[in-house]
Amino acid sequence: MSPTPPIVLAFAASDPTGGAGIQADLLTIASLGCHPLSVLTGLTAQDTRGVESLLAIDPAWVTSQARGVLDDMPVAAFKLGVMGSARNAEAVAAILAQHPRTAVVLDPVLASGRGDALSNSETVRALRTALFPLTTVLTPNSLEARRLADAPPDSDLSECAGKLAKLGCKYVLVTGAHEAGTEVVNTLYDARGVVRQDRWERLPGSYHGSGCTLASAIAAFLAKGLEMGHAVRQAQEFTWKSLAAGFTPGRGQAIPGRFFANR
Repeated sequence: MSPTPPIVLAFAASDPTGGAGIQADLLTIASLGCHPLSVLTGLTAQDTRGVESLLAIDPAWVTSQARGVLDDMPVAAFKLGVMGSARNAEAVAAILAQHPRTAVVLDPVLASGRGDALSNSETVRALRTALFPLTTVLTPNSLEARRLADAPPDSDLSECAGKLAKLGCKYVLVTGAHEAGTEVVNTLYDARGVVRQDRWERLPGSYHGSGCTLASAIAAFLAKGLEMGHAVRQAQEFTWKSLAAGFTPGRGQAIPGRFFANR
């Protein structure tokens, strides 16, 4: 038998397009040589243009799914996406608390690319109070960082990151695709300030699942044993290449080409 690859468990909602959600997590984790496990937190009706509706999975089902795989296989990292509800966020927090040495990458998905809400105010509060204290690295875009920090739309992102770190996140990676400029600037912070900053050529178009890809890639590289700064850099490079290899199968956003190396 071959050696078991590092295992990453993703908690997220399903996306029928395969562009984002749990499908994006599985594709990304597998493409980076890890074995993905999945726990569904919700079902969505959506296409590449936007999300029509979200149905949260019952928290007892979320717990049952997670316990089944965690009792059976060793997990090297957790990746969290859409929780579906505040109760699901609390259920996931209870599970993570039993694995305090395992890295947790949280992508706080608050809305779709079109702006469709994926987390209500109650769920946002649960993220802040239940999950942030257990998070190794939080990966908000600039819009999410400001909202999660209860800051104005034009507030300084370093101050927002500082507030999020005070809520318990060990690291905060704020991505800058929504900010102005010819480059996308992504900055990793900890409680002391900037850890590293990376600049990437801004690609044309709009992409479905870029945030899911980045967070899942970070989880995969952490599962492989990379230290945080290196894992974040490698994950950004993988994500940029996936976006550069993106394709447009529908009438909306492009889907990242996560298997670009195999083309």
